[in-house]
Amino acid sequence: MADIAVVILTYNEARHLPRALECISSFVNEVYVVDSYSTDDTVEIARAHGAIVLQNAFVNYAKQFQWALDNAPITSTWVMRLDADEVIEPDLAAEIQSKLPGLPMDVTGIALKRKHVFLGRWVRHGGRYPLLLLRIWRRGKGRIEDRWMDEHILLSEGRQVTFEGGFSDCNLNDLTFFIEKHNKYATREAVDVLNQRRNLFLRDVGIGAASTPRQAAIKRWVKESFYNKIPFEIASLGYFLYRYFFQLGFLDGREGFAYHFLQGYWYRYLVGAKVRELEAALGSVDGVMAIERLRKLTGLDIAADN
Repeated sequence: MADIAVVILTYNEARHLPRALECISSFVNEVYVVDSYSTDDTVEIARAHGAIVLQNAFVNYAKQFQWALDNAPITSTWVMRLDADEVIEPDLAAEIQSKLPGLPMDVTGIALKRKHVFLGRWVRHGGRYPLLLLRIWRRGKGRIEDRWMDEHILLSEGRQVTFEGGFSDCNLNDLTFFIEKHNKYATREAVDVLNQRRNLFLRDVGIGAASTPRQAAIKRWVKESFYNKIPFEIASLGYFLYRYFFQLGFLDGREGFAYHFLQGYWYRYLVGAKVRELEAALGSVDGVMAIERLRKLTGLDIAADN
């Protein structure tokens, strides 16, 4: 076993959780499932696989994961973030087991190359592989970015290395689930965009090439410095065309077209449309009144110190 703890957030993940737990069983010595009061068999499945289950009311992913880091009795040297619908493939499991003990002390974070599997097909093009995500870090050296959407693990010190093994996001639910999930994501991202423009509540601006993979830092900078300032009707279409043609998304077949269109165009357009809708609803209202109105409009538990 490697000296590593895995933290998984769950809500009604009975379909995915057995697979997630089985794929890490060969190398992990602690597993914490932090559940948002599931109504299916998620908790029973977690306990049957030997995981320690903690439960906490969900506000957003960032706050839930930070709650896990602050409250789970983790004793391992390393911590790993894993979503319930993600899979650690055998070659990465072996790489973690063999390389982790020998890393020098100045290495505090490990980036993984995530694949995305959509409708059973690995989406290789359109800038979707590899997505470098910092998912393993030394205990006490990482925290999660406090955002409503697109949150990353940030290192407080040290340097990062990248492991090469397979790591995939493979959700088994249908298109209806995908669309409903991304509709919720769009509301959360719209709140972040609106906050960037209006400074309604505290923004976490800790992301940078030293604290997370350079790829993620560059994407965030481009999005906030350029993309979010272009009319969304133009920006969303331009982004889709760039991904589908210049980044060769058309090579991903029919499943790839559905993914690039929905995630690269429809979702981005939806975020922009929701930002416009929220801005119109807020009007000239600012400060605490704007936050309260935003809470009512979105159903999100937004506070001034978010």
